Amino acid sequence: MDMHTIFDYQDYRDLMKEVFEERKATLPQYGYRMMAEELGLDTSNIYRILEKEAHLPARCQSRAIECLGLSGRSAEYFVLLIAYGRERNAKARLEIMENAQALRDVARRQIAQDELSYFRDWWVAALRSMLEVVDGRVIPKELASKLNPPVPETEVVRALELLQELGLVKKVSSGRLVLADAHLTAGTEAEKVSAVRQYQRQILSLASESMERFSPDLRDISTLTLTVDAHSFDEVREILRECRRQIQKCVGDVRSPNRVMQLSMAFFPVSDMEKSS
Repeated sequence: MDMHTIFDYQDYRDLMKEVFEERKATLPQYGYRMMAEELGLDTSNIYRILEKEAHLPARCQSRAIECLGLSGRSAEYFVLLIAYGRERNAKARLEIMENAQALRDVARRQIAQDELSYFRDWWVAALRSMLEVVDGRVIPKELASKLNPPVPETEVVRALELLQELGLVKKVSSGRLVLADAHLTAGTEAEKVSAVRQYQRQILSLASESMERFSPDLRDISTLTLTVDAHSFDEVREILRECRRQIQKCVGDVRSPNRVMQLSMAFFPVSDMEKSS
């Protein structure tokens, strides 16, 4: 379901109707009967559902999930939207919607092609986050002294200028700098991937050095050596994605941060893959 972001919907029938219309646009013979067959319904029932005159029967939920190509959190969200639509008790509806909202991704701004200098040096991102710790006060000497490992004051000045040029921070009337967006993401274009990899190399180097620079009570580093197959490999990657999402939601509720932390997750092979017999 690349063409849709299911978390933008509050009525699952809007999503179903949009999918129906898009399939019909690309495949003219696609109609109510074909979607009804996919869901195990009569043609008249699917019409009423798409027109919001009826709800999808519980027995058809799994087939609808498959029909729409949903999985993981997207499938959970879809099921909760069905429950929300069918529920009549106001309190219960509120609880269902709260559970559904908890499955949403955090809002993230995508870094543009001409903004890749953001990944040039590790301290650019660190300084952007540190502005929340110092309540936006821009004192380069103070900011430089707070970075660990230390960075020259001149580099701090350059990084702050870069952040403003890129529009990733903005100056308010008090003269303080505030974040323009809470979370950023890079995308998958080749040039962006190259810039992010360079940045990640710096971060992984810092992670290695942190074992010597910080006592265990100020950091958390652990490793696992695992044997996996293709299915469990995909499952672990999904768990890691969900973990990152939950962490972002958790720190999004912090109102008085007192430090900037860097989290690095690395899940990689240390052996060649055995050929299937």
